[in-house]
Amino acid sequence: MSTTQLVVIDMQNVFGADGSQWQAPRFGEIVEPVRELAEAFAPNVVFTRFISAPQPTGAWVPYYQDWPFALQPASHPMWDVVPELADVAGRVRGVDGQGETVDKPTFSKWGPELAGLLGPEGRMVLVGVSTDCCVISTALAAADAGVEVLVVAEACTGVDDPSHQAALHVMGLYGPIIKVVSMSDALALVADAEPAA
Repeated sequence: MSTTQLVVIDMQNVFGADGSQWQAPRFGEIVEPVRELAEAFAPNVVFTRFISAPQPTGAWVPYYQDWPFALQPASHPMWDVVPELADVAGRVRGVDGQGETVDKPTFSKWGPELAGLLGPEGRMVLVGVSTDCCVISTALAAADAGVEVLVVAEACTGVDDPSHQAALHVMGLYGPIIKVVSMSDALALVADAEPAA
């Protein structure tokens, strides 16, 4: 089985809430584009969540010494998909047909779960946060696995505008495996896949 899959990276309270230490400043601006794409691509959509490891090891130990607030169990509300997207996240196929999220304590969300959804000839459309961390980490890992990756520029945001643009530029250097595309490009994929009336 192969498919074009929309992968929504880490649209969680911890990155969207006012006052969060990890808030992406333009998070609110991408909620509607992400929703539009998720509704268009459904059911071929999966949401991911960054969660902290119960017992950090290696370089993650000093990382969480810098960010101790994030050492919370996966059930903590900070890790939830933001309320503005929770309804659509619950309606999509997810990793097991039940709207489940891919949860990982790593920046990259690539792994057997996404590989299984895509199949050997699949294509991944990436949106979410942050462009300069979890989005780029996922894109590069998938590209190394031979997956075509399309990153929707208007549906991603970074820690700041220069970092967002720099990450898009770097991912664009990996063409044709990784391509930075527009909302209209991404929505056209859905239209092209729909059978003629």
